[in-house]
Amino acid sequence: MTQQQTPAVAYLEALRERLTADGCAVTSDTWAGQRVLVGSRADRKARWMGTKVKLFVYAAAVPALDVPAIGEFSVWAMTRAKADRGGLPGARNAAMVLAALVSENVDPAAAQWAAQDARTVDTTVVGRPITVETGPQSVRTTMYRGRVMWGGMFTGHVLEKAARYFP
Repeated sequence: MTQQQTPAVAYLEALRERLTADGCAVTSDTWAGQRVLVGSRADRKARWMGTKVKLFVYAAAVPALDVPAIGEFSVWAMTRAKADRGGLPGARNAAMVLAALVSENVDPAAAQWAAQDARTVDTTVVGRPITVETGPQSVRTTMYRGRVMWGGMFTGHVLEKAARYFP
């Protein structure tokens, strides 16, 4: 089954290109009957005291985006990232998740929910839900851009990647 070419689907195709250009491994998955674009990369920097952070990007186009949809998708993405992370979980092997739903019809409450805070699954997976509203002339991306208690040393890195992937 192929998806109809809509602004949301076109956005996902461009996202795939941005992920690939940044060196991410790109695959696909399925959530609630929707095809999900999956990108992942692992980074280790001296300033992180040798800790490896695995960044996962999960993005899907949906006809309408509301609070329950972004909430369910975020939990699904963080659970998948936890399972796919590899290595021993803990302070030296963290997973960060950018969970994005893309739609031409975004409920303002869903965007507000995404902007409120990051979400966690135990202490080793931190997710930042993202709503992307696509239109014929513009794109509006909403996510939490603040610091988090757990995984805070990766905030700059995650926000830089989010800005690159979700302009």
